[in-house]
Amino acid sequence: MASSDDFSQRVRDCTDRLAAAGVDALGALYDLTAQRLVRFSVTITRNQHDAEDAVQATLVRVANRPALLAGADSPWAYLLQMVRNESLVILRRKRRSGAIATLTDLITRCRVDELEQEETHRAVWRALRALPQEQAEVVVLKIWESLTFAQISEILEASPNTVASRYQYAMSKLASKLTKVGQEGRHA
Repeated sequence: MASSDDFSQRVRDCTDRLAAAGVDALGALYDLTAQRLVRFSVTITRNQHDAEDAVQATLVRVANRPALLAGADSPWAYLLQMVRNESLVILRRKRRSGAIATLTDLITRCRVDELEQEETHRAVWRALRALPQEQAEVVVLKIWESLTFAQISEILEASPNTVASRYQYAMSKLASKLTKVGQEGRHA
């Protein structure tokens, strides 16, 4: 896995190309970031389709105003913030309309052929979705995005101590939930 700094630099390169070449360069940014952005958004929206909508809306904003992202000190962190904000807008809209999200809405596109790995993947996502949103988003940013607590605190606009605390609580809950799932699987 590439380091967080390498990935951030690749995002910076894409945003620079986008600012210079316009919307024609958006495809490279999408290819580089979409899967990671959707994964992050799912922790907030708890729904694959809503997460995809949040990412799409964010990228449309970027396409309309590429200088917004290119001018950011850290385009990757800024893009994550944009997706988070859009995800929260979608959540508020759904709450107002009274829609109820179900856990079965999360359909991950997993290229793994082995059934056991797919079941493990689903168990992890179910456990992650059972966490409070504030804890789940920290776990995704820390583990999958390899960000530091300082970087996460900037994205989430919370103190590093709060972020670290959320992470510790989340990891404890995840360990407990996944241990129970593992024990149930052995007894089945």
